[in-house]
Amino acid sequence: MKRKRIYMVLVMLVCCVFMFAACKKSVGTPEDNAVTEEDTENKDTEENDDADTDDAENETTIESDAYTFGFSGINMENPYFITLEAATREVLEDKDYRMITEDPASSSDVQIRQLKEMADAGVKVVFLSPVDWEKITPALRYLKDKGVTIVNVDTQVKAMEYVDAYVGSDNKEAGAICGEDLIERRPYGGTVAILECSIQNSINERISGFEEALSSAASGFEVVDRQDTDGNFDKGLEAAKQILNNNPDVTAIMCGNDQLAVAAKTAANLVENSDVLIYGIDGSPDIKKELKKTGSQIMGTVAQSPINMGKDAARIGIAILKGKDYEKETYEEVFMINKKNVEMYGVDGWQ
Repeated sequence: MKRKRIYMVLVMLVCCVFMFAACKKSVGTPEDNAVTEEDTENKDTEENDDADTDDAENETTIESDAYTFGFSGINMENPYFITLEAATREVLEDKDYRMITEDPASSSDVQIRQLKEMADAGVKVVFLSPVDWEKITPALRYLKDKGVTIVNVDTQVKAMEYVDAYVGSDNKEAGAICGEDLIERRPYGGTVAILECSIQNSINERISGFEEALSSAASGFEVVDRQDTDGNFDKGLEAAKQILNNNPDVTAIMCGNDQLAVAAKTAANLVENSDVLIYGIDGSPDIKKELKKTGSQIMGTVAQSPINMGKDAARIGIAILKGKDYEKETYEEVFMINKKNVEMYGVDGWQ
């Protein structure tokens, strides 16, 4: 009987050992860690989701690169071009596009190099105000060969056949407005000097419009001196001093832009000439401040709107890329700002 009990205990122990072995799960073999079909599907889904995310990121990058714009003004230290660039950028960034801005610092050679670098970097649209309207032509050819859209802004290039759109002012009308104002102030005529810039067509047209207005007047005006300044303030200052020293009784100085008008006014102060009448074109804050001063030689400035110009240029650039209709030529309004109406426009910014 005792043996039988011992035997039964042994049998029960053996059974427990087998039951424990059957319940134990090994973690060392693939079979014991098998993945169910549902787990496999979940894993594949997660991997596909990750892949889709990567693809989406790549697509975003490609889209961004495909819509990169470039901006090249004449001189990015000039407040006019700073304002023009900022207005252009505002519209583009509102649409999540990117814009690269380069400063040629009034150097045609630098501008040509920078434009070629933009094209090589994959820029699709360039907003361009040429330093030299003729010398820029090789860069225009290069841009077109690379498939870059050219939106010419403010001052025209000579080879307009390379340009997709132009946005600017009626510069000839702007010059004519200055001439008409001078005729009204000096109906009996007088002597005139001119500060010009032959490499910028916008200034060429302004001077042309001014001279045509004077030539149509019943009374006579005579141009006694003219100086090419390259659009440079320092050259304008020296040229204006020379003009005033050689012609102390000159009636008026017509300046191709407001920067040159400031140079002419500075020269007039230096030689103590308070009688000369000075005209500019741009409608810059600096000139508007001068118009508010008593006794200033600045008679008026024909205003442009670099803000409207930049915004319209940006919209047109986007329209071209998207294959939408757009205006080939857009001319912004120009108008005289003088002592009588300067308060309407304010002196702290551009119109």
